Amino acid sequence: MEGAGALSVVAAAWLPDVEVLTERLVTAVFTDNPEWTDYRRVPPEDLRDGCRQYLARVLVLVAEGRPGDADDDPVAGPIGRHRAEQGVPLEVMLRTFRLGGRVVWEALLERAAPVDVAALGAAATAMWTVVDGLSSALSTAYRQAEAEQLRRDDQRRHALLEEVVAGGTTGQRVADQLDLPLDGGYLIVVADLDADGTAALPSPQTALAALGVRSVWHARTDTLVGLVPADGHGPPFVLGALRSLARGRVAVARTSHGLAGVATAHRLAVLALGTTPKGSAGVVCVQDRYPEALLLRSPELTRRIVESWLGPVLRLAPRERDVLLETLTAWLEADRSAGVAAERLYCHRNTVLNRLHRVTELVGRPLTGRQAYVELSLALSALSLPD
Repeated sequence: MEGAGALSVVAAAWLPDVEVLTERLVTAVFTDNPEWTDYRRVPPEDLRDGCRQYLARVLVLVAEGRPGDADDDPVAGPIGRHRAEQGVPLEVMLRTFRLGGRVVWEALLERAAPVDVAALGAAATAMWTVVDGLSSALSTAYRQAEAEQLRRDDQRRHALLEEVVAGGTTGQRVADQLDLPLDGGYLIVVADLDADGTAALPSPQTALAALGVRSVWHARTDTLVGLVPADGHGPPFVLGALRSLARGRVAVARTSHGLAGVATAHRLAVLALGTTPKGSAGVVCVQDRYPEALLLRSPELTRRIVESWLGPVLRLAPRERDVLLETLTAWLEADRSAGVAAERLYCHRNTVLNRLHRVTELVGRPLTGRQAYVELSLALSALSLPD
C-alpha cells in the first residue's frame, strides 16, 4: 500500500459494509464520554441514518481522493440543518463527526497491508482532511439553520406581541410563548420610532435588563412598544430609568389586568404620546395627561370648546392675546384667586380682575361656576396640544 492511493481502494471496499461501521459509531457515541452527548430530541433510527450517511460520505470522498466541499456538502449540510432544527448542540455533532472519522480510520487500518510511516502519514492527512471538510460544512449549515430558526422565532414572537398589543387573543399559550405572566400588572411603554429605525428609547431592553428589569419590545410602523411586567421593581423605578434613556417622545400607561389589559393600556399610551409636541424629549404618563388625551380623542369637540371660550381672545393682536391667556392660566392654576394670580404675574390684583373682565366681555359669558371652570381649563389645555 502506498499512502492515500492504497487508502482509496480500502475505503471503496468498505462501502458495502457501511452498516458495520454505523453500528460501531452509534455505540461509540453513547460510550465515549456519554455525558457530552445530547441526542434526546433525535429518534434512534434518525440518529442511525445520519451516522450511516456520514460514514458513507467519508468513505466515498476518501475512495475518490478528494476533500469535498467544505462550504456546502450534500450530506453534511442537510445533517447540520436537520440537527439544528432538532435542537442538538453543535459541539455534540462535531464530536460525532470526529468519532466517525476515528471509526473509519480504524476500519481502514484493519484491512490495509502493512505500510511504512511516511505512507501512513500521507494516508492519515488525506483521511482527516475529509473529516475536517465535512465538519466545516456541518458547522456552516448548522449556523445558517440556527440563524433562520432565530429569525422565524423572532417573527413569531413579534406576531404574538402584535396580537397582544392589537387586542387579539391573549391566553396562557401566548403568555408561555412570550415568557410573560398572564396576570398581574404591566407598564406599557410607547416611544417614537423614526423611519430609519432610530428610537426615542435606544436599546431599552438591554438598558433595563442591566438594572434587573425584565421587558419585551415590539417595533411597529412608527412606534416602539414595550411591555414591562410589574413583577420586580415598581413603576417609579422603571419610569426613572426610562427618563434617563429618553431621547424623544415616550409615553407610559399602566394596567392591572395582565396581558388582557395590554391593548387598552397601549391605546391610552398612544393618546398620551400624541399630547406632546413632536421633537420634544421626555416621558409622560397617561394619568398626568387625562384632559389632553380626552381632547385629542374628540378633535371636533376640542375645536368647538376652544372657539366657544377662547375664539375672540385668540383673534386679538398677539400682545393683548398673550397677556390675557397668561392671566387666565395663572388664575385657574391659583384656584381662581385673583390675589394669588397677581403675585405669580407680578402685577396688582385689580390688574388681574380687569383682564378677567375683558375676557368676560369678549366671550360674552361669566367665568364663574363649575362648568365654566372645567370648560375653560380644557380650552386652555387644548392650546398646548400639537397642531
